[in-house]
Amino acid sequence: MEERDVGLAELLAEVRRIEVQSDRLVNGLLAGAYRSVFRGAGVEFDEVREYQEGDDPRAVDWNVTARVGRPFVKTYVDERDLTVLFLLDVSRSMRAGFGPWSARGAAARVCACLALSAARSHDKVGLVAFSDGVERIVPPRQGTPHALRIVRDCLALPDGRGRTELAPALERAARMVRRHAVVFVVSDFLFDGFGPTLAASARRHDVVAVRLLLPELEPPDLGLLRGRDPESGRATVVDWGSAKVRSAYAARVEAWRAGHDRELGRAGVDVIDVPVPRHEGESVARPLVDFFRMRERRGTKR
Repeated sequence: MEERDVGLAELLAEVRRIEVQSDRLVNGLLAGAYRSVFRGAGVEFDEVREYQEGDDPRAVDWNVTARVGRPFVKTYVDERDLTVLFLLDVSRSMRAGFGPWSARGAAARVCACLALSAARSHDKVGLVAFSDGVERIVPPRQGTPHALRIVRDCLALPDGRGRTELAPALERAARMVRRHAVVFVVSDFLFDGFGPTLAASARRHDVVAVRLLLPELEPPDLGLLRGRDPESGRATVVDWGSAKVRSAYAARVEAWRAGHDRELGRAGVDVIDVPVPRHEGESVARPLVDFFRMRERRGTKR
């Protein structure tokens, strides 16, 4: 068998493993959570009808009630043709890391859980892969096979060559999807300057930042270690055995995270922090479950 065929066989086997693992999560921990959060009672107005016992008093249409003299309520239906769009960072930093999984591998599993949940609800799923520009577009479509195509591309797309720029991907997404959509930006967010374009997108769509947290964000105690920036290529030797070095590194990571939290907050988007697993077999589902529960408690959609 040729080397290319071996690579394809391994890729398809990995997609199948992710499908099986994600299918269990969609049927278990995530069962019903996606639909209740993103489709719920819906946002599309249907009609005004007379109040019936058991109706939510908050749904009363006071203008019609005052005009007719009897209580009337507004009714809504589920959002039709909901579109879920993944904006996937494929810059070189997404392949780096100390653990068994890269950020890209974790991203594929996050996208699998969400895409398969969307497919179960007959929603459309699409992909915009980006680095310093748009690398690949997969138009939104329905169905489990299409959702698995998204997962395959999450794993197989080549790495971008430049620094990460989110703005071109958001601009392309705005042209692709004119109506309200759910947009997941899946990235390690090891870049700056995304706030204004993210805020503009959030005014039209329900934007969620999925921030993949690599194990090396915590300073290791490993002694001397040679590292290379995957995007710039610059090599550095770091003495992780030095308490002073580890302390300074931890302070920089904390400043980066706090700054990004402020920028994401100003943009008006929700954030799902997903730690990249340190060991094979660990799941990325818990942060998704916590996010769905937060949304249900809040009871509102951005």
